Amino acid sequence: MAKCSVCFRHCAIKEGSVGFCGVRGCRDGEVFPTNYGKVTALALDPIEKKPLRRFHPGSRILSVGSYGCNLRCPFCQNDDISWGEGLKFSTDTAEYLSPADLAETAAFYRNRGNIGVAYTYNEPLISYEYIRDTARLIHERQMVNVIVTNGTAEIEILEELAPYIDAMNIDLKGFQESYYRDTLGGNLEMVKAFIERAVQLCHVELTTLIVPGENDTEEEMREISSFIAGLKDKNGSVIGKNVPLHISRFFPTFHMTDRPATNVKLVYHLADVAREKLNYVYEGNV
Repeated sequence: MAKCSVCFRHCAIKEGSVGFCGVRGCRDGEVFPTNYGKVTALALDPIEKKPLRRFHPGSRILSVGSYGCNLRCPFCQNDDISWGEGLKFSTDTAEYLSPADLAETAAFYRNRGNIGVAYTYNEPLISYEYIRDTARLIHERQMVNVIVTNGTAEIEILEELAPYIDAMNIDLKGFQESYYRDTLGGNLEMVKAFIERAVQLCHVELTTLIVPGENDTEEEMREISSFIAGLKDKNGSVIGKNVPLHISRFFPTFHMTDRPATNVKLVYHLADVAREKLNYVYEGNV
């Protein structure tokens, strides 16, 4: 048995088994990512789709995903590769792509506007070793690395990856611990700490999905934007007002079909509320 160190769960994993995320396994008493290099999705996307609006706008980035996740968001739009009944098909059909091969593929698409690799679609940090090994090779080719994450990881994981990561989009799904704990199966304090450190290490943009009846009040948006506005750089200077926030519209899907899509006017209104504190706020899925 071995203890995983990636997120707040600190799963004790038995030999031959996997932790909560479905990916972190135990072999010879050591924890390892069973999905290392196993790819379920590969696409050349606009950088704005990550979403990143203030990092190389107008460019494209090779986006890669695997399977597994350490949260249980009932509205997941990638449930076939994150968690749920469809996950087994993805684990069985994923194809191995070595770090060297992924780096070569990224370089091949330079002439189509590619600037690097985005680790995305499922939760990438549960197999951070693959990111680390690939990202080094991407930097050697003078290209960039982007992580799209739920931010549910220990700071030590972030520090290990930091020398190779150029930008991140991090979900800040709400600002109530009960919502993170009971609805998402997560830990708000871990996400906040992750964000606070990430903004000191690379370009960061944040995303909040507005779910009706969960995190859709002016009060909560003011809490979110106040937290962001107070973020500091490594020298202690307040920089948060310039951290971009993407406010996205929810659509009923997966295990959350009991409510309508977020009202478009509400998304725009909450974006205006966030602009009371922040300089760069973008509406999404509207």
